[in-house]
Amino acid sequence: MSVQETIRKLDSEGISGRKIAVQLNLSRATVAKYLRITNYSPAPPKAGKRPAGSVITGFEETISTWLEDDIGQPRKQRHTAQRIFDRLVDEENYQGTYSPVQRFVKRYKQERQSENDGFLELEWAPGTIQVDFGEAEVFLAGERKVVHLFVVTFPYSNMRFAQAYGGETSECVCHGLRTVFEHIGSVPHRMIFDNATGVGRRVKTKVLETKLFAAFKAHYRSEAKYCNPYSGNEKGNVENAVGFLRRNLMVPLPHAATLEGLNKVLLERCDRFGGKPHWRRRTLIKDLFEQDVQAGLALPGAGFDPVRYESRKADKYGHLQVGSNTYAAGPVFARRSLTVGIRHDVIEIL
Repeated sequence: MSVQETIRKLDSEGISGRKIAVQLNLSRATVAKYLRITNYSPAPPKAGKRPAGSVITGFEETISTWLEDDIGQPRKQRHTAQRIFDRLVDEENYQGTYSPVQRFVKRYKQERQSENDGFLELEWAPGTIQVDFGEAEVFLAGERKVVHLFVVTFPYSNMRFAQAYGGETSECVCHGLRTVFEHIGSVPHRMIFDNATGVGRRVKTKVLETKLFAAFKAHYRSEAKYCNPYSGNEKGNVENAVGFLRRNLMVPLPHAATLEGLNKVLLERCDRFGGKPHWRRRTLIKDLFEQDVQAGLALPGAGFDPVRYESRKADKYGHLQVGSNTYAAGPVFARRSLTVGIRHDVIEIL
C-alpha cells in the first residue's frame, strides 16, 4: 500500500492528522499535503518550458518533502540523489537530467546540516584517541574462550594498543584506558567513542554517560565525543585497527594462563608496531607517536579505580547474585545486605 493510500485510509477511519504523522513516521506537513488532494485522477504531462529556465523548478517541494520524510529513518534507507532522480522520472514525469537533481540535493543537505550531523575531521590532531571493541578467541588456562578486545588508537600517529576483557562494561573501558594512559605516561585530551560503547547509552541525539565514566573523565580531565549512529567513517582508524590487531596479535590463537598475563603480552607486542613506517607519512610511527604523547595531559597523582559499588542481599546460604554470576560470601553473611564492589575482573564484598 502506498503512503498516500495509507494516509487517506487512516483519515477515513477518523484518525487525526497528528496521529497519522506519528504512526507513519512522517511530518505533519506531508500528511496535510496528501489530505488536501481531492482528485487523484491521472493528469496529463505538463507541457512547455518550466519557469525560471531550470528543469528542476517546480519539483523543489516534492524533493524537499521526500528529504524531510527521511528524518528518523535508518541512514542506509534514506534517499540518495540518484534515488530521487529515479522517482522524479517514474512518478513526477521529470524530463531533465540527473545533474540538477544532484546539485539541489547537495545544497539542501548543506543548508540544513547541524553541527552534530557533520563528519569528524579526517586530519586528527596529536593527543586524540579513538576507542572501540572487537571480539577474538584465545586459549585461557587451556580452555578456548571468546574475549572482548578493547582497542585504543592514536589516529595522528597510527599507534595502536589492545587489551582483552570478559565484557564491554564501563569498568572494562575505564581499566583499559587507565592501563594505556599509564603505559604511555600521558592522557589524551580527547577520546572518540563508537556510539557510547560501554560508557553510556544513547537517547535520541544525546548520550547518557555512566556515573563511573563521568568520574573517570573528571579524574583525568579528558573529554569524550561520540560518533553519530551508522557513521563508521567518523572512527575509521580504530575500526581498521580492530581487524589489524586481531590478525596480527591473535593469529595463531594465543595461549595464556590469565587475562592479566595475556594483556601484558599484548602491550609488549603493540609497542613493536611503533618501529614500522607510517602508511602515509614518510616517518616511523614511534616518532609521530612522541607528538601524541607530548600533546597529552599529565597523569594525575593517583590512578583511577574503576569500581562500581552496589547493594546486594545474600541468600540463606550466604550467596550473592551479581549479574548472571553467583558468589559465595560465606554462611556468616546469610540474609545480610552487603556492599559489593564490581570491577572488570573481580567482585569485592565489603
